[in-house]
Amino acid sequence: MLRDFATALGQTLRAAEGANRKLYGFAEHQLQSTFLGTSAGLRLRHDQPTGRVELNAKSADMARSAWTGVSTRDFTDVDIAGLDAGLTERLGWAERTVALPAGRYETLLPPTAVSDLLVYMYWSAGAKEAAEGRTVFSKPGGGTRIGEQLSSQPVTLSSDPRAAGLQSTPFVVAHASGPDSSVFDNGLPLGPTSWIRDGSLAALISSRHSAAIAGVPVTPGIDNLTFAAHPSGAGAPSLEQMIASTGRGLLLTCLWYIREVDPQTLLLTGLTRDGVYLVENGEVTAAVNNFRFNESPVGMLGRLLEVGATVPTLPREWGDYFNRAAMPPVRVEGFNMSSVSQAS
Repeated sequence: MLRDFATALGQTLRAAEGANRKLYGFAEHQLQSTFLGTSAGLRLRHDQPTGRVELNAKSADMARSAWTGVSTRDFTDVDIAGLDAGLTERLGWAERTVALPAGRYETLLPPTAVSDLLVYMYWSAGAKEAAEGRTVFSKPGGGTRIGEQLSSQPVTLSSDPRAAGLQSTPFVVAHASGPDSSVFDNGLPLGPTSWIRDGSLAALISSRHSAAIAGVPVTPGIDNLTFAAHPSGAGAPSLEQMIASTGRGLLLTCLWYIREVDPQTLLLTGLTRDGVYLVENGEVTAAVNNFRFNESPVGMLGRLLEVGATVPTLPREWGDYFNRAAMPPVRVEGFNMSSVSQAS
């Protein structure tokens, strides 16, 4: 499984050294087997392969940096030379630098940045706390916001344990009970679930117990996440096509050190890292300084200007905990770069 990947990796490392670039990173793979049994005679097993590759390229003087990463089940789909070529392009973009102030910018977010924001939103979408009035998904006056329009774009956020390339455990595995999980649900079968459908909130994570409290259908959490323009995303642009149609805006590489500020709006803060770029007249013209951002992924859904083609991706911040995601690049109106950051 790893032989061809290791050979290609060695070739890529030698090519980077010959081009006077520094290349760092790691690859890891694990296979986790889950056995589930109950006193009632239930016997289930699931084998979960999980892998990822992360690469960081730096210029010889260490002044420029770029990151990329992918998730994989078996490394046969990892194009390590292609990943390095993307890093080389980004280092080239950063040969010219421009200082920009804090503010709201039209911003292109690549799939990895989208996944980090939407995975956190997914983790925050519990039915019980929403029904109790404690989260962004709580309806003023009581109840949840299920059925409410969150985006004017026809987007769908969904999970499916049998999604091709993102396969995950097809039954509930609860090691302990929590607000929206229950050991008494262990073994409950999981199926395709839309959390957002056609731009409207369609479901919240729930156990049988929390679903009864919130008055919503039973929809347990699933260990993958897909975000796409409905119905199929056919004809959706690539990130490169979105760059080509940009008059002036920012292009992020990835987000980092994401933390929650306000659960009532799901306001998140964090930093940009390893490349923020200025796009002018359809071309990347320079790298710009890093920023601290303050944004709500729920609020961001309401300001989507364009949704690109959905591709498998790796969340950078949450890749240790949530590996299976497929996301599009998106164009966001007024993404809030709240302050300039000195982070590199």
